Amino acid sequence: MTTPYPPPPPPPARGRDRTTLWGVLGIVLGLICCGVFGIVFGYLSIRDARRYGQSPLLGYLAVAFGVINIIGGAILRVTGNYPFWND
Repeated sequence: MTTPYPPPPPPPARGRDRTTLWGVLGIVLGLICCGVFGIVFGYLSIRDARRYGQSPLLGYLAVAFGVINIIGGAILRVTGNYPFWND
């Protein structure tokens, strides 16, 4: 008795694929100014990557840079080296 072939994978979801857009925005904002926005856009990039079957690497990088920005800013504020803290 032969086993039947498995069914083909479902086609990717239709719509706008913004995986790269969210990932790049998350990386840029996570590095430059707002770690929270980096985490949010990174999450959106990971979500869209799973939905459209792409690599979630940009999303993971955006989340990592956002977390590094938040931790680094907190360390600078605690040590008193934050340039705008003593205005």
